[in-house]
Amino acid sequence: MVIVAAIAVSTMVSNHIVMPIALQFLSSDRQVSGDVRNLLLTSRRLSIAAVLALGFLYFRLSGGSDALAAIGLIAFVGVAQFLPSLLGGIFWRGATRTGAVAGLLVGFALWAFTLFLPSFGEGFPFDPTIVSEGLFGIAALRPHALLGLDGLDPLVHALVWSLGANVVVFLIGSGLSEPRPLERLQGALFVDVYRNAGDQRPQFVASDATSEDLFVLAQRILGATPARELFDQLAREQGRTRGLPHPNDAVVLRLERVLAGSIGAASAHAMVGRVVGHENVSMTELIDIADETQRLIETSQQLSEKSNELERAASQLREANERLRTLDAQKDDFLSQVSHELRTPMTSIRSFSEILKAPESVDAADRARFIAIIHDESLRLTRLLDEILDINRLEAGRAEFPVRAIRPQEVIDAAVGTISGVARMHNVQVRQTAAPADVWVEANEDRMRQALINLLSNAVKYNTDPEPTIHIRASVVAQDLNIDIVDNGGGVDRDEAKSVFEKFRRGRMSHRDQGAGLGLPITRAIMRSMGGDLSVEFAPDGTSFFRLRLVTCTAP
Repeated sequence: MVIVAAIAVSTMVSNHIVMPIALQFLSSDRQVSGDVRNLLLTSRRLSIAAVLALGFLYFRLSGGSDALAAIGLIAFVGVAQFLPSLLGGIFWRGATRTGAVAGLLVGFALWAFTLFLPSFGEGFPFDPTIVSEGLFGIAALRPHALLGLDGLDPLVHALVWSLGANVVVFLIGSGLSEPRPLERLQGALFVDVYRNAGDQRPQFVASDATSEDLFVLAQRILGATPARELFDQLAREQGRTRGLPHPNDAVVLRLERVLAGSIGAASAHAMVGRVVGHENVSMTELIDIADETQRLIETSQQLSEKSNELERAASQLREANERLRTLDAQKDDFLSQVSHELRTPMTSIRSFSEILKAPESVDAADRARFIAIIHDESLRLTRLLDEILDINRLEAGRAEFPVRAIRPQEVIDAAVGTISGVARMHNVQVRQTAAPADVWVEANEDRMRQALINLLSNAVKYNTDPEPTIHIRASVVAQDLNIDIVDNGGGVDRDEAKSVFEKFRRGRMSHRDQGAGLGLPITRAIMRSMGGDLSVEFAPDGTSFFRLRLVTCTAP
């Protein structure tokens, strides 16, 4: 077992450490026959000697054969530290060299602390009390009960901690680091190896090598006699009785396989590729090409993102342009409505004024009636201008009025008292569900009263029920005070509710009143200027009502 292990380790050292380093310095020109073979033999012999020396040293320090018998299991746990980076490199394109190295360092450190060093027993290289009492006397740092994980077999304990930490650090390190160009290239080759797998057999159709070049390469690695025997066999397979075989694909592939048995597959492929002339592009240039390709991909992605941003900006501009068109149309409609509303009273005033200019044709009774009409139309015109100014100031945020904590029920009572005369004249009953006495709201008393009067006046004027009734319900929901104005008249349907707050928009019963259609927009603007709102709500049975909302506050 010792012999097999020593030979296996020495072969791995020569193929995967010595040869890659030697390839950086060995020239492809003809040199002494068997020079590479001598290098391999020397490195393997030195590796065997080093392995045996280290094994004997471990045996002496560990204190006997009992510990030596368990070295295989200890070594297996150590070798298992390569598993996370090995699997990650094969199956995960995001794996990086930084993450792999960090995971290996952490894994090997924990393996050495929890299993390898304690295996020396009394010959522990450091203070033997570390095993029983923990590092620095901390019980949580005992090698066989790390962080209090006690009761496990030392081998299982070490495997869990070392391999678990290795995996975690490998994943975190790979996630926090960027792969280098070579790592990206290798990731694309290994991770997607089966995605486009077709005929993977190497081809050397355009080989520039001669039979002599290949023979010299074989001599350098295999020695003169084995190389001669190999090429004689290849020549006979081609039907040649003397001389070297023709350097076709079969000869090159056969030579590569034979050399792989001596120096490893990767080193054999690299040396054969150098001889046959297919290393026209160096690895450094290949890495630069891959890096440039990656930069082009990233630039393309950035351009795509910029294009998407420009498209979003263009979409926003189109939306803004559409809003401007809508506002322009609303402005034209507003001016048309204002001119219409102003023209009606002005026409009446002008007509009756012209009649009064000829007093001989008008008797005293008509004169008094005409003067009364002119007076009423003048008042109507004044109210209309005041409403237009109010709505403009409110919507522009220029209407400033002080707010303070007030009792909402007092304002409701005052508004009901104001419209009581009109309600009595129209035989409208007004009922109330009073707000709680301890409720206060932040509002302007006059403006809140104005809003309530506007809604109550509409409810009185537009109620078509034979027994008209208005119900005022005040309730507190969360931090809001809701004041609902509910009447049993025609109400507002769902289609009207979408446009009822637009300026100069009259409802379907507007023929009963000559209002300009500014009352509801003004009322909503007043409520919003006080931090509240006005909306149309619908009960489960479909009936509609107006709701005033204000934010409650603490008593002053």
